[in-house]
Amino acid sequence: MILEALGSVILGLALAWAAVSRLPERLPSRPLVLTAGLFGALFGAWLTHAAVGPGHPFATLVGAAAVGAVSLSLLLRPTGRIRRRSAAA
Repeated sequence: MILEALGSVILGLALAWAAVSRLPERLPSRPLVLTAGLFGALFGAWLTHAAVGPGHPFATLVGAAAVGAVSLSLLLRPTGRIRRRSAAA
């Protein structure tokens, strides 16, 4: 369990670092992104470990990566300006 948690922390930080380095203009501050990646991966590891049980470290890391990526995707801002049509048009 400790190694799964440590692996998910490393995985979450790696995902967050990759997101910050590839999309710096679409993400908020670096500490917020790193924290969201870390806690998203930890929550994903806990959730997957609770669902599949002990003895499945690969599945736990896959779940950690999935939830970590989803939590990082929630921080993304739109690239351009949002166009809205008026109700009268």
